[in-house]
Amino acid sequence: MPDQITKTTTTSWFSRVGSAFAGILVGLALIVGCVIGLAWNEGNAVKTARGLTEGAGLVVEATATPIQPANDQKLVHVTGEIAVTAPLEDTEFGVSGTGVKLVRNVEMYQWTEESKSETRTKLGGSEETVTTYTYSKAWSSSAVDSSAFAEPAGHENPEMTIEAATIYAEDATLGAFGLDEDVLSQVGGEQPLSLNGDNEEAIQSAAGQGRTLSVVQNRIYIGEDPSVPQIGDTRVSYGLTPAAETSIVARQNGDGFLPYRTRNGSEILLVADGDVPAGDMFQSAQDANNMIAWLIRIVGMVLLMVGFGLILAPLGVLADVLPLAGTIVRMGTGLIGFVLGLVVGTATIALAWLAFRPITTIIILAVGGAIAFAVYRFGRGRDKKAQAAGAATA
Repeated sequence: MPDQITKTTTTSWFSRVGSAFAGILVGLALIVGCVIGLAWNEGNAVKTARGLTEGAGLVVEATATPIQPANDQKLVHVTGEIAVTAPLEDTEFGVSGTGVKLVRNVEMYQWTEESKSETRTKLGGSEETVTTYTYSKAWSSSAVDSSAFAEPAGHENPEMTIEAATIYAEDATLGAFGLDEDVLSQVGGEQPLSLNGDNEEAIQSAAGQGRTLSVVQNRIYIGEDPSVPQIGDTRVSYGLTPAAETSIVARQNGDGFLPYRTRNGSEILLVADGDVPAGDMFQSAQDANNMIAWLIRIVGMVLLMVGFGLILAPLGVLADVLPLAGTIVRMGTGLIGFVLGLVVGTATIALAWLAFRPITTIIILAVGGAIAFAVYRFGRGRDKKAQAAGAATA
């Protein structure tokens, strides 16, 4: 059962005012950073899109075997079966498998902390916050720093001594081409690696006799009893990516592949599972570029609103002398922050488009202007007809 503690803190009105005014500097820094980030995002999205478009027009089809010297340093599209000979081995636990990469996943049983706060503004502007901290035990793939807990006593986590790792094949080939980590890291199709009691002796031998371990449900369990985990117990599982048919778009460099640099400095190294045409690979890369650009736009807009909210926050704190007044003021400043963030973000993106995509921007403005003018003329025409009909009736 999770345990809980509750802490109540009171912040005076003067302290809140001081913190709110200090937050103005944070808000300004956030706004400046977001404006720069949004502008950079538009430029980077355009740069990447143009690089991919250039690459799509330059790519040549090449065979995996034999290597064609005439294509050296060119952007090529190659499809074939990846081959590996030597098995991959994690010497930490003596686990092995044949494929292009072997991934070790590690989880440790740890204390975790969750908090929930309720804040009440009192007459005079002071603020009382009641925070409930809930502690529970859970498996986590990353180390949880228990020293930062509100109540570290009784919730101490040990150091996470075993780390996740990825082991790549050193002899992977596609036809006559050798493949390095830049390519292999993008190969998909990872599957769970089966572990059972037959592996336990070899695993124990590799891990050393100082560890108590067992193999349970395809995992190496380091601890006394898998059915009753204790803080610090660790479990290790593996994923193996088998050698399979793969498509690559990259710069042919001797008997290997390197990223292809376009005229604007973009780098192209695309990998897809299966026999995928070059055009489809470039389209997938364009789609991913658009999705990333939109995600950054949305995050940038939200952070701009947060920044303006921090700048306007002192108004709400000053009004909190009367709690109801503070609530009303914060509703107003929240709306203003939302509008300002939306306006500044949209303006930044529009100016960046004008700088990086002037022709597209002019076309959009021209089409929008033409539609607005047509709607205006249509409205004027209806008004004139209505006036004429009214005069005829009179």
